[in-house]
Amino acid sequence: MKKLLFTFLTVLGLTLNVQADLRINVTEGTFKPVPIAITPFEGGGDPQLSQAAQEITQVITNDLQSCGLFKVVDPAAYIQSAKDVMNQPRFADWKILHAEALVGGLVHRQGSNLQIDFRLFDIFTETQLAGLSLGSEPANWRRVAHKIADEIYEKITGDKGYFDTRIVYIAESGSEMNRKYRLAIMDQDGANHQFLSSGNSMVLTPRLSPCRTKIAYLDFGKNNKQPNLQLFDLQTGQSSSLGAIQGLKMTPRFSNDGSHLILSIADKGVTSLYTMDLGSKQLQRLTTSAGAIDVSPCYSHDGTKIVYSSDRGGKPQLYVKDVNGGEGERISFGQGWYHNPVWSPRGDLIAFTRQHAGGFSIGVMRPDGSGERMLDSGYLLEGPTWSPNGREIMYTYQPHSKSKSLLASVDIVGFNKRNVNIPGEGSYPTW
Repeated sequence: MKKLLFTFLTVLGLTLNVQADLRINVTEGTFKPVPIAITPFEGGGDPQLSQAAQEITQVITNDLQSCGLFKVVDPAAYIQSAKDVMNQPRFADWKILHAEALVGGLVHRQGSNLQIDFRLFDIFTETQLAGLSLGSEPANWRRVAHKIADEIYEKITGDKGYFDTRIVYIAESGSEMNRKYRLAIMDQDGANHQFLSSGNSMVLTPRLSPCRTKIAYLDFGKNNKQPNLQLFDLQTGQSSSLGAIQGLKMTPRFSNDGSHLILSIADKGVTSLYTMDLGSKQLQRLTTSAGAIDVSPCYSHDGTKIVYSSDRGGKPQLYVKDVNGGEGERISFGQGWYHNPVWSPRGDLIAFTRQHAGGFSIGVMRPDGSGERMLDSGYLLEGPTWSPNGREIMYTYQPHSKSKSLLASVDIVGFNKRNVNIPGEGSYPTW
């Protein structure tokens, strides 16, 4: 992978404050998306630069539209070019189009690299909210586009953007009798898709490390009868075993510092939570309930607590325990079975799968169990994963029994559901 030459070369224009007029409260269920005008970036008449400028504009537009918080004003109505906007917007004219935010951009050559200049304006206050000049190798123009979209998202919502991120998931193909499961990775918008494993054995539950360079997953080995924990290194492209462990290993997840895994091991009729030191490969048992099935552990954002699913009370429910010991405290009390809990990176919510009345739902609740609400429901939904800013949830989605297994995402208020772009079928996404 080519190294991104991403540099903040200069801040364009004045240093200005984000105005309240353009702030979005994305925790509320009803609001109007911000009308934003994105003037097509210009390449100064150079055909290659013009092509790059057009593609960068399209990626920025797609990113902002996909999150549901922005509505792009029809470009056919624009009254200034990107070059004019970069020099001096005519704010009064843009107000006529009911735009509230305005974007302009230019693409230049900087030796063998690209330089992309970008400015974001608040039309009502007639002030600049952001201005950057970004340098990159030509092959990495998509990342620059995502970073510009992230900057716009952050300046208007107050939250970090998530467009310059990647997704690891299980790519599925073939018939039920000859099913292939391959480890795959892609940009969050489906671009730059790569298969990381051959499909010769079944792989499940991939999890990205905090540094985004390693993937822990379960590989069932030859004839799909030898399940083992594996660690894939994205920098070397190599996969290695985490050692022979008695019992069935399940649902691994990295600690917040990436030094160890937390997982479930089923052995002699008991399924308990363990931690594994990735250096020494030593195991430490965390739960000891006789006959219980404790699975799907996940650390809190600050690493002090663990949420997991357990049937110790008769059916799977969610429990939270202190990382240093003690019994787990039940936090889910709704109807049905609760699975796959995942703590938000913000620490404010826990996402989960609930199975009830023949269907599945993706929901969220506060860490104390209050405020439970469903974001999406259907035939089969499972395996939620959070965007890095804690505002979007991605999951496996199957509309009906004969349909393909797909990936979908929804925001934390449940109003902006969309299908995720993958080349075929997929499951078990991790952001």
